[in-house]
Amino acid sequence: MRNLSNAFAIAAVSAGLIATPAITAHAEEPAPLESETTLTVGYQKVGHLAPLQLVQEMLDPLNVEIEMVEFSRYADTRTALLAGSLDIATVGPADLPIALAQGSDAVYGIMGVGSSAKYPVVRNGVEMESWDDLAGKKVGIAPGSAVWFQFAATLIENDIPYDSFEAVNIQGGGAAFDQALQRGDVDAIITWEPFESIPVLEGYGHFATNLDYSTSESVGDELGMMVASKDALEEKRDAVVRFVWAYLAAQQALADDAEAFAEAYAAHTGLDLELSKQASKAITLGSVVTPEQAAAQAKAFAELGVIQEDVSGEIPDHWDETIVEEAKSY
Repeated sequence: MRNLSNAFAIAAVSAGLIATPAITAHAEEPAPLESETTLTVGYQKVGHLAPLQLVQEMLDPLNVEIEMVEFSRYADTRTALLAGSLDIATVGPADLPIALAQGSDAVYGIMGVGSSAKYPVVRNGVEMESWDDLAGKKVGIAPGSAVWFQFAATLIENDIPYDSFEAVNIQGGGAAFDQALQRGDVDAIITWEPFESIPVLEGYGHFATNLDYSTSESVGDELGMMVASKDALEEKRDAVVRFVWAYLAAQQALADDAEAFAEAYAAHTGLDLELSKQASKAITLGSVVTPEQAAAQAKAFAELGVIQEDVSGEIPDHWDETIVEEAKSY
């Protein structure tokens, strides 16, 4: 059974509350499965996953049902996948090597989902024009998060000592980061959309645009990735391929229609449409991560000491490129 938020989204599309873009990414669609298959999909309410709003409608004729399960953090989604509770999960680029370093053989990378430039969000009244300006500042971080990996890797490549500033660990979702910045508890935050745009639009923060931390060679600008369980790839492969087919088609349609992307973003995150329009401008839908880049990330994470061993050599054996290739063949 699909969850209520997904059902509401589909009803909203049908009612015209979300502009349904022309799905033209593929000339043909896959044949329906002989019997209905359910895929349990773990996800987060973040803007670059807005294509999920259109997927079930495309899968209905193919005899594939998706049961959506919301998680607030990538790490929690990874844990659920490893526990066997999910077939497909949206996680951060670090989660595949973390799973492998924990000795798991149950997770396989499929594709990335989107990219964007990433800037610290700085409290108004505080200047941060160069990496040297980090010195002595209080910076809110979520240790072990995807954005933290991007930030830490960029500091290393720019020879910025991590102890030159005070890292303030913030627990909970992105709203806690905005609250800390607004209260003045921190000078800057390293967070994710839509929580990056909120302080800017509400007038208490600004982007430090000279400090793009999506540019490191080892991590890059990928916002997240899609992974699947080993069991799902073995037992529900045809359904997984159809899910990816639908996701890629929805992703392309939203990439081609900024208004539809903003409306799907608002429906997916629950945010105001005007805020969604601004936040969606920063995101490029579509994968930029490759198995080679994922391996480079795994090596960097080991060097950062976040994972205890270098599992970069295992990445190629735990990345199934044939799923996307087959989905694109229709």
